[in-house]
Amino acid sequence: MTASTIVEICVDGVASAVAAERGGADRVELCVALGAGGLTPSAGLIATTRRAISIGLHVLIRPRAGDFVLADDECAVCLLDIRRAVELGADGVVVGALDASGSIDETRVRALIDAARPLSVTFHRAFDVVPEPLAALETLAALGVDRVLTSGGAASAWEGREQLRELVVAARGRVAIIAGAGVNASNVGALIRLAGVSEIHAGGGVASVAPAAAPLPALWRSAFGTQPDVVDAARVAALVQATRA
Repeated sequence: MTASTIVEICVDGVASAVAAERGGADRVELCVALGAGGLTPSAGLIATTRRAISIGLHVLIRPRAGDFVLADDECAVCLLDIRRAVELGADGVVVGALDASGSIDETRVRALIDAARPLSVTFHRAFDVVPEPLAALETLAALGVDRVLTSGGAASAWEGREQLRELVVAARGRVAIIAGAGVNASNVGALIRLAGVSEIHAGGGVASVAPAAAPLPALWRSAFGTQPDVVDAARVAALVQATRA
């Protein structure tokens, strides 16, 4: 572990982004609908978050829940969302697209990258469902992706640590590998040591349920949802400290 380990926190609101910065994170990934794996945030949320923080801001571009095969209209939505993120001051975007075989959709990913430049581009966890991870990594490196967010194809980054290590070695510094899923202060030190990753991504491990200002009656909770989790600055600080130990 070194002081150069980059800590990215997944957030779905301005308060969480501010807490991530206060806790010492290097960057946030902004999205909504975390229960669905994350979807594209609104222009208003991007703009307000950009004004609220000075650390890196990467915006998830994902038009819907479910699989990662993009129809023509969905790709068009992604391209417009990327351009808006660029205009609103994002430092990077997080994208992904697979073809019907589950492999990287080179045509669509190239279009998404071209729309994002000169911003940084991360390929999201669609990577975890590709049939041949090492071949997919080579494809993404050739396309010019800057980093890949992955759990190593497992339910958590800790469980996928061996594949994460293989990806780090195979990347040879061309693409950064971000370890994500189940990362917290108790496992991040060993994960960095064993997998050799230079960047980590955390979400639920640094969050807690936000108190409700006016709790909904039980009758309506299924209709309107439960209170969202909010990032805890103290938990972020503990995570950051664990990466430096």
